[in-house]
Amino acid sequence: MEIKELNPRIVWKNFHALTQIPRPSKHEALAAEYMYNFGKSLGLETLKDEIGNVIIRKKATPGMENRKGVILQGHIDMVPQKNADTVHDFEKDPIKTVIDGDWVRAAGTTLGADNGLGVAMGMAVLESEDLKHGPVELLVTVDEETGMTGARELKPGLLEGDILINLDSETEGELYIGCAGGLDATAVASYERKDAPEGWLCYSLAVKGFKGGHSGMDIILCRANANKVAARLLYALISEADVKLVDFEGGTLRNAIPREAFATVYVEPGKLALAEAAVARIAAEVKEEYKVADPGAEFIFTPYECAEGECCSHEDCMYVCEEAAMRFVKAVLACPDGVERMSDQMPGLVETSNNMAMVAIYRGQFKVSTLLRSSVDSAKEALALKIRSVFELAGCDVEFSGGYSGWAPNAASPILAAMKSVYAELYGKEPAVMAIHAGLECGILGGTYPNWDMVSCGPTLLSPHSPDERANIPSVDKCWEFLKAVLAAVPEK
Repeated sequence: MEIKELNPRIVWKNFHALTQIPRPSKHEALAAEYMYNFGKSLGLETLKDEIGNVIIRKKATPGMENRKGVILQGHIDMVPQKNADTVHDFEKDPIKTVIDGDWVRAAGTTLGADNGLGVAMGMAVLESEDLKHGPVELLVTVDEETGMTGARELKPGLLEGDILINLDSETEGELYIGCAGGLDATAVASYERKDAPEGWLCYSLAVKGFKGGHSGMDIILCRANANKVAARLLYALISEADVKLVDFEGGTLRNAIPREAFATVYVEPGKLALAEAAVARIAAEVKEEYKVADPGAEFIFTPYECAEGECCSHEDCMYVCEEAAMRFVKAVLACPDGVERMSDQMPGLVETSNNMAMVAIYRGQFKVSTLLRSSVDSAKEALALKIRSVFELAGCDVEFSGGYSGWAPNAASPILAAMKSVYAELYGKEPAVMAIHAGLECGILGGTYPNWDMVSCGPTLLSPHSPDERANIPSVDKCWEFLKAVLAAVPEK
């Protein structure tokens, strides 16, 4: 069975269509064009703005013309993550989906249900002929995952509705009315390089097998950060076996917890046993520490096979001068990572966190990229100062970019009251009302359209932003039935 045959078919067939279109962040032009043509094919008013966002309008069904206008919103881009042994080009290849019991996942890559399923539900509303609803607009934004560019660049006056239902939440039965703000930090420095030491052995270090995940939703799970673990190993190797660091690379995306990190080092032959012992000791410690939260850790320390012949025969084999190597490793170790503070206002919610997302030491440049999140702007700035201090002490230049404030909850929201009532009527219990430690676009969109009454919901997804991403099939059906009932219950103007 293909996923387009799952129920509700009107949702899954649209999601299947999206899986066939490559759409990693900043490369979603084909998907945006598909959405534009989709709207036109239904005979609906459709427009695409300068940044690539698509807006499709559908008139109210008979008798519903007096209802408030609803904007259904999702983002078309997806996070491109794959397992190291998976061959996949996210800019060219479709996603290969697998039905696994009650779940849909991909074959070794992210699935793109974040936020393809939300967009697919919006598409289903537009093409359905048996729904009751007032005026509906589908807003599909671009580049949410790497900068919320579509939301940032959306111009005022383009949307006509009064209510925004964001379809980018990831737990069925929960309604979200607040989210964290974010800030990107980048630290860079240059360093002196030295020629490969004659007679020394070249070894590769790989840290892999961690779960990774969404740097907002999954940060509370306290999973291992591969960059942190690799730096811990390198500190032991340098201090105990006097290894020389050639390069270090870990993490691929600012909003994904790093699952893998790799380094190359030179080892003096007489100290190889010390190096192997250091790796074995740290590996055992890490496995014990994360045996519950992240039990799949792998540590590989093997001779390096250079593709160009002798290891010291080309530029990539020069090593980082000793002082800089230890300085950078210490900076990575000292950089805050994970949960910084829990919320005092909402039990169980992370208030402030940092994801040390990407580290690169290569050909004379050291670079670290992190993503800070907080629902309290002043706490976010305080954490930014701490990160700045760490890397400036290590001799780096530090820049911050892409900052945005969080979405403040409105417990008196009329659409929230309506959605709670509809859910209770459908399923015999009230939904949970939550805030989320992630960067939903609502915070930015609400700044451009301050009159909007906003709530976020969605089906259940697990491990987004990682190759373990999967969507719960029954929850998609429940979310679709809920969305249909909500549209019929939207308050009058």
